[in-house]
Amino acid sequence: MGEMSMGSMVLALAAGVVIGIVFQSLKIPSPAPPFLGLLGLAGMFLGQRLIPWIQHLLNSK
Repeated sequence: MGEMSMGSMVLALAAGVVIGIVFQSLKIPSPAPPFLGLLGLAGMFLGQRLIPWIQHLLNSK
C-alpha cells in the first residue's frame, strides 16, 4: 500500500462533492446517516493505518 498523493485526495473530495450535488438535485436521500457515514470512514482510515503500525511494532523487536 502506497501513500495517498495530494492529487488522489483532491480527486476523492471532488468526486464526493459531485455525488453530493447529484443526490441533492435529484432529491435522493443520503444512503447513510451523515454521522454514521463519517464514523465508518474514520474506522476504515484507522484500520488501514493500524496494520502497518502493528507490523512495524512486531518487526522492531
